[in-house]
Amino acid sequence: MTVRDITILTGASRGMGLAMARQLLSASRHLLCISRSTGEALAAEALRLNAPLTQWSQDLSDTTGAAQRLRDWLTGLDTSALRSATLINNAGMIPRIGPLASCPPDELSAALRVGLEAPMQLTGAFLRATSAWVATGWQGPRKVLNISSGLGRRAMAAQAPYCAAKAGMDHFTRCCALEEAANPHGARLVSLAPGVIDTDMQVQLRAGDPEAFPDLQRFVELQRQGQLTPPDTAAARVLAWLDRPDFGDQPVADVRD
Repeated sequence: MTVRDITILTGASRGMGLAMARQLLSASRHLLCISRSTGEALAAEALRLNAPLTQWSQDLSDTTGAAQRLRDWLTGLDTSALRSATLINNAGMIPRIGPLASCPPDELSAALRVGLEAPMQLTGAFLRATSAWVATGWQGPRKVLNISSGLGRRAMAAQAPYCAAKAGMDHFTRCCALEEAANPHGARLVSLAPGVIDTDMQVQLRAGDPEAFPDLQRFVELQRQGQLTPPDTAAARVLAWLDRPDFGDQPVADVRD
């Protein structure tokens, strides 16, 4: 019997998420990617590496549906063949850039569902399912890595929904870390800011209306000065955090610390 790690990754179709997915592919790991769309290139790479890969096309704004689907999948696994279980909540979205008063209600709702409610629902499903494993004697490490942002810790005009989602992610991670610390073989959780990354989100920010986005020039300068981290480099730093022996000691962290 081949014993494998399992890793669940959301937002794996582009940017740092896709870079993490590529770096996670391994014959000794079953990788489940949850995104709006699946990737043929990623599937081909997994086949070349003989790396177990499952891809779900899943709208994460359907938070309860996504959580139930994950719980059902985890419940159906053979734990005797599992060495560890990890959930990486990476998906997020930026609604229209501007003051909260001008943010369309549907975009505001979607940003909070994808950026905060979905990670909470998926984390809850992951902890419930894997706690049941522990109750039957499974004692492998369980980890939850939430991809946060410095904007969850520093307010910025024109980005209230995104900032609020990331601040909520930080705080629910703190709460769950306290809960799990009280449990035998509890899971370890970290909400990690990955730094400023050269992704489509940065392109979206640089395309903002300067009248509605006071910090626009800051993001233009970050690119001009070459201060954006390439997705592959950022992914490697984030995944290295998972391997730290002190993972979870500090539930809210920054790769730049």
